[in-house]
Parts: sequence; structure tokens; C-alpha cells
Amino acid sequence: MEDKKDEKQQKAGELLEDAERAVINSIAETMDLYGVTASIGRLYATMYFKHDPLTLDDMKDDLGMSKPSMSTAVRKLQDINIVKKVWKKGSRKDLFIAEKNFFQYFSHFFGDKWEREAKLNLSSINYAIEKLQQVLHDEEIDEEMKQRAEQDLQQLEEYRSYCHWLERLTHSIESGEIFEFLPIEDPNPKDHNHNED
Repeated sequence: MEDKKDEKQQKAGELLEDAERAVINSIAETMDLYGVTASIGRLYATMYFKHDPLTLDDMKDDLGMSKPSMSTAVRKLQDINIVKKVWKKGSRKDLFIAEKNFFQYFSHFFGDKWEREAKLNLSSINYAIEKLQQVLHDEEIDEEMKQRAEQDLQQLEEYRSYCHWLERLTHSIESGEIFEFLPIEDPNPKDHNHNED
């Protein structure tokens, strides 16, 4: 009877590891989207499945990375705000925990990037439009040059429209307004009962 129980425990452990490994691999593979390598992505994904804060030594043992490369990887993950340093009473070592709220992370990460893109490009577009207007309003400039300026101007007006839209998107992410249009689904719908036979 005890053997049967041990066998079930072992099978459950294998299923758990298999489930976690599948997600760890896909997270590691897609972390390039956030500007980090697959190995740093694997570190984050491994931390995601840890339910307590980890020290660098804990992570080193789990991933078989050297302490210096582990330290660099954790710093990179902190830079993009997907890993946080936490304090624990009685512990003298640095402890780290993975961000598990992907909606919050998405909002911070892409919100900041898109806001930067919009601001930087709008500044250049406005500068360029001013110069193009000078060309268009100078009567001594030939028609060919004016036509080129007109085409540039038209393109830049479309680009400016995109940048303004991007600003509005960023604002809707920061304010949470986006979730009114795309509501977050309840991860535990009431009709989904884990205790069903």
C-alpha cells in the first residue's frame, strides 16, 4: 500500500515538473521581447514558480549558473522591473522575488517604452514639419523640391497621428482605462469547480 502511495507521489512530482518546465521554456523563449536573453528569461521563469523569496545562492543551485553571471542576470531583471529585492526579518542576504502580476508588468514596461517613443518622435516630427513649411512657403524654391517637401509633410502628418494615438494608448494603460475596453478575465470562474467528481 505504501509503495502505491510513493508511486503516486513520484508520478505527481513528475507531472508538476513537466507542467512547470513547459511554461519555463516558453517564457525563456519569448523574453527577448523585453530585451533579455533566453538564459536570463529562464532565470525569471524559474523564479516565477518559486513561492518564497530566493537568495543568489538558491538560484545558483537551481540553474547551475555562476554567482557573478547570476548577479548580472538578476540586476538586468531588476532593471526591467520583473524581479524585486525584498526584505525578510532575520535574513542578512539579499532576497529576490519574481513579479507575478503580468498586467501590472505589461503596463509599466510597455507604457514607459511607448511613451518614450511617442515623445521622442513627436519632438522630431514637429521640428521637421517646421522646416518643411519653410521650404513650401519660399517662393524661390523650385516645384520639384516643393513637391518632395509636400510628400514628406503628408507622411509626417500620418506619423504624428500615430504618435498621438500611442500617447492615448499609454495614458489608457497608466490610468487602467484600457481594462474597460479589454477587461481582465476572471482566472477562477465560478462555474469552474476543482472539487467536481
